Amino acid sequence: MSPLPVTLAAGPYDRTRALADGRVTVAGADLRYITLDPEEIFFRMVNHGEFDVSEMSLATYHVVRDQASRENRPAPFVAIPVFPSRMFRHTSVYVNRARLPSGDAAALAGKIVGVAEWQLTANVWIRGILDEHYGVPVESVRYRTGGLNAPGRHEKVSLAFPPGIDIAPIADGKTLSAMLAAGEIDAIYSPRAPDSLGTGNVTRLFADTRAEEERYFAATGIFPIMHVIVIRRAVYDANRWLARELLKSFTAAKRVAYQDLARTAALAISLPFAREEYEHAVAVMGPDYWSYGVEPNRPVLTAFARYAAAQHLVTQAPAPESLFAPETLDEVVI
Repeated sequence: MSPLPVTLAAGPYDRTRALADGRVTVAGADLRYITLDPEEIFFRMVNHGEFDVSEMSLATYHVVRDQASRENRPAPFVAIPVFPSRMFRHTSVYVNRARLPSGDAAALAGKIVGVAEWQLTANVWIRGILDEHYGVPVESVRYRTGGLNAPGRHEKVSLAFPPGIDIAPIADGKTLSAMLAAGEIDAIYSPRAPDSLGTGNVTRLFADTRAEEERYFAATGIFPIMHVIVIRRAVYDANRWLARELLKSFTAAKRVAYQDLARTAALAISLPFAREEYEHAVAVMGPDYWSYGVEPNRPVLTAFARYAAAQHLVTQAPAPESLFAPETLDEVVI
């Protein structure tokens, strides 16, 4: 039987590179890895279902599942517990120091904050973390939506904005970055940096984001998940075996990335202290700090689901195991 042709759209990550270059294969599949920026992948997959398998925003996945459930229809995608993008998000809060001179996170309460989209995964994490750990209730902030560095951005999926929260779009032709620089808004929550960062009064909220993020991990054990891998529903239903084989192959590719980071004879990546950084990450976060699977990530997935429900993106927080193909939940023991 011929291998199943499978198109996979994902970013250019070290943890997936062995899949992209063929060092790791997917049993039973002829994998075609298409490298794109996440925003383009999400737009094309959500709106047109262009790929068999793709990276997807964790928040978008929650939203489309919840909408399908409320409409009593199958969700258009089925996820596997592979997380190609994770990132601490304390580094993703940008402020105008003239409007927020104290540098104190609690001072964000009552301020005007720009967000490119309400449902961006990074923004769900930021709002949840600031609420839970810094005393900034989600509803205490006034939110303005629009393009970060270029005008005209809109939500990828249709949303009913939360009741009791002040959310409004910015004027046509404006950008959040320019508004922050001009002092028209006080802060921006964004996975991408605004162009105005480092100019005038625009800086990050936390002066030492790494120290802040390491303190957060020590307190919570959470390394925030940004993206998940999804299979288009029709492809999954016709090829239930594919979910497990993809999980195995993504795990093998991640193992190659770990090995490259640990190399001592010659550096695999162009950073002079790559090995030392890898060893530090292992010491602080454990040997499989970029873990896949449900159980190692249950606290992370539970926290995100709780934030998503509190921010009215989903009607109720889903149990972590309900998010993923059942074939990926159990391990084969021989």
